[in-house]
Amino acid sequence: MVSPRLIAKIESEEPTLRLAVLIDADNAQAAVIEGILAEIARFGEATVKRIYGDFTSPNSASWKKVLQKYAIKPVQQFAYTTGKNATDSTLIIDAMDLLYTRKFDGFCLVTSDSDFTGLATRIREEGLTVLGFGEQKTPDAFRNACHKFILTEVLRPTVNEVDKPSSSAKAESTAAAPAKAAEPSRPEPEFPRQFVLDALEQSSDENGWAHLGTFGSYLTKLQPDFDSRVYGFKKLSDLVKAKTNLFVTEERTPPGQTLKQLYIRAR
Repeated sequence: MVSPRLIAKIESEEPTLRLAVLIDADNAQAAVIEGILAEIARFGEATVKRIYGDFTSPNSASWKKVLQKYAIKPVQQFAYTTGKNATDSTLIIDAMDLLYTRKFDGFCLVTSDSDFTGLATRIREEGLTVLGFGEQKTPDAFRNACHKFILTEVLRPTVNEVDKPSSSAKAESTAAAPAKAAEPSRPEPEFPRQFVLDALEQSSDENGWAHLGTFGSYLTKLQPDFDSRVYGFKKLSDLVKAKTNLFVTEERTPPGQTLKQLYIRAR
């Protein structure tokens, strides 16, 4: 069941959770850290930010460039023996120490490793929120152990128009260098039509209408890694408005309030 505090955060505008952010450097990429921290800020305040790995290894070079910028505390862990991951053990021990301080409302685990499934489950047993961040390859076991799982692919930075070279500069660059093959775009997964409609039916009232927040919370309960951005929409509201073949939307002003809220039903 999704934590009531997480639901409150989703439906409010102000951060409500004190969060500990623990990053597995062996199973996360530095290129998406800005997007991850921005996403975490939607849920609450990252009061602790730690990253675990062997920073003497060439594989960790990309992380060294961003640790100071984002005030992330590195926890050095040498590999004692080949084939054994001492980093995982150190992260788990630290997580349990932080858990027992009772100073946090939730944990953000940045990893694509299913070895942290037990840790996520243990934190949930204490009634705290668990937010997971990982790549598409992350096993379902870890995804489902989190209250909410966010794919880091949707958090990758995009090139802004202002950062692109001018047409003249681009032409000169093209003339000076051989043409490169275009990078293949990440394929958009098939939209889970039946799953979404079933979730809407379960979260709707006797007239078939559901508040968008209630609907979104129920989607997360059933499938923690559901994210409208995976299907090309920044927000859930954008998705339901665009899927006119599936949904009917209506904006209402609840009694005693001035702001309109979005309600949906199946077409």
